[in-house]
Amino acid sequence: MYAVHDEFPLLPGLRYLNHAAVSPWPKRAADAVSRFAEQNTRSGARNYTDWLQVERRLRERLQRLLNAPSWADIALVKNTSEALSFVAFGLDWRAGEQVLISNEEFPSNRVVWQALRRFGVEVIQIDLQRGDPEAALLAACGPRTRLLSISAVQYASGLRLDLPRLGQGCQQRGVLFCVDAIQQLGALPFDVQASQCAFAMADGHKWLLGPEGLGVFYCRSDLREQLKLHEYGWHMLEHAGDYQRTDWQPARSARRFECGSPNMLGTTALEASLSLLEEVGMAHVEAALQERVQWLLDGLQKIPGAQLHSPLNPQRRGGIVNFSLTGWQNQQLFERLKQEQVICAQRGAGIRLSPHFYTPTAVIEESLQLLHQLGTG
Repeated sequence: MYAVHDEFPLLPGLRYLNHAAVSPWPKRAADAVSRFAEQNTRSGARNYTDWLQVERRLRERLQRLLNAPSWADIALVKNTSEALSFVAFGLDWRAGEQVLISNEEFPSNRVVWQALRRFGVEVIQIDLQRGDPEAALLAACGPRTRLLSISAVQYASGLRLDLPRLGQGCQQRGVLFCVDAIQQLGALPFDVQASQCAFAMADGHKWLLGPEGLGVFYCRSDLREQLKLHEYGWHMLEHAGDYQRTDWQPARSARRFECGSPNMLGTTALEASLSLLEEVGMAHVEAALQERVQWLLDGLQKIPGAQLHSPLNPQRRGGIVNFSLTGWQNQQLFERLKQEQVICAQRGAGIRLSPHFYTPTAVIEESLQLLHQLGTG
């Protein structure tokens, strides 16, 4: 069983509130990587079959985390941007078709669709700040709308969308539903079946507590062969281990999107990190995270001059709290907080704080005390 203080032995005085960017690894991930490195140093790939078992466990953990129907629906990719590109440049587009996104998307979920302009595809950006964001998105779906791509939680404001409602609306309208889940997966429960996703993707280095360079791509089984492949190699073949075979076909599983040698080092770390999330349980992760977010929101509202740019409604928020402080420019405030060992980010309208389920209460309290001093000093 896990012990939070043992798993996250952060430096004394460090106030880490930046999980929406890059998370620290739990100790078990670091230990797993150390063992992997030691084994590789001493015996190379002698035990490669053991490494493949770790890879299989990672797919199964991701399957459970996303509630995908099968581990065969899970592809291990470099990052969210790669998975989005598989969708954008895998679909057979016709001139005049539309993609709907929001006006708050991280560049990964904007640029990839704008790159389709040369095929005559139009990208429509919908304002999420006018009352009912789901209604606005679905109302914009017209006869030319091919796909709706949305972040489950917006990276700057922390606005959380009702994915099942959007998925149902897309299903009724014959629109493909694509979810950038990077700011939800590992922070809150996420269910591709309940959300009726066609596609979903996320990186491992944020709320999943893993390394950069490894992410997950879920592709609904009936859509896999509809995505044209643009990357080919030995690993994406149905008979990947039969090197002398001259007739070949892409794997029937989502492995068809993995063209070459797998990232075994990243796999080792991420599989260990996900084992911790499974031990804790996503219901507890969500409850503990929301408790810390509420604490931050309550504390910020007591600071003179603090302005919140994140939702107060618990149903509308993930793990992100965005604020600004009267008398401080955002960049100036960010640099001051960094000097005081409050690790956060400057995003959108203000400063973004993002704790995780394990964040010590002292980190929350000390950060709020510092901000109170800065706001009243």
